[in-house]
Amino acid sequence: MTVSPVASPAPLAFVEFPFEPVYVLSTIEVSLYVSVIAVLLSSLVSLPVALALGFTEFPGKRFAVSVINTGMGFPSVVVGLVVLFAVSNQGPLGELDLMFTKRAMIISQFVLATPAITAISLAAVAGVEQNVRDAARVLGGTRTDVALVTLKEARYGIATAVLAGFGRAISEVGSVLIVGGNIAGADGISKTRTLTTAIQLEARQGRYETAMVLGAVLVGVVLVVNAIVVRLGDEGVVR
Repeated sequence: MTVSPVASPAPLAFVEFPFEPVYVLSTIEVSLYVSVIAVLLSSLVSLPVALALGFTEFPGKRFAVSVINTGMGFPSVVVGLVVLFAVSNQGPLGELDLMFTKRAMIISQFVLATPAITAISLAAVAGVEQNVRDAARVLGGTRTDVALVTLKEARYGIATAVLAGFGRAISEVGSVLIVGGNIAGADGISKTRTLTTAIQLEARQGRYETAMVLGAVLVGVVLVVNAIVVRLGDEGVVR
């Protein structure tokens, strides 16, 4: 009697999930797309706000800074609920049909990343020595010139702020799960499923091989971001 060989578990996993490579790649694509767009939009808002707070004195400035710092600790699920209400049919953005789309996820990550980028950028701008600004004014620089000089001196801190915002955005789970719906098509192509939400789903369903691959990718991205932040910090100290 001929005994058939026992199939190894690894090929079975790929037979069971023939779309796995497409699934992994599309999930990475959605994660990077949503996080990069959210951080770019957040930077366009955060940097002018940080500069305005760093260069002006006005009643309530301490309160404004406190609100920004508090925003760094906003629970992501609360942010997700607020954004979900805003984009729902009964919400102020209901007519835009944003529920369970990448655009809703971008809004959610924008809300989460903006306080972090603003607070760290403000600290970098405030850390520029006053004599640098005074020198720019003595040389006949306008208010814009002084701001540009300050930005140049604070560029490493600002870069760190942007990268920190990206790190928070791409590692987010709660808010993107609420507003995005964690959707993938029958062909395995991700619609609104990110690395973090995919890891949660795959682990819960016992598909540990796929979860490990996605986890390794996410850890790799976070390590690269952290390495860049550390490198910029070291260069800033040396200069």
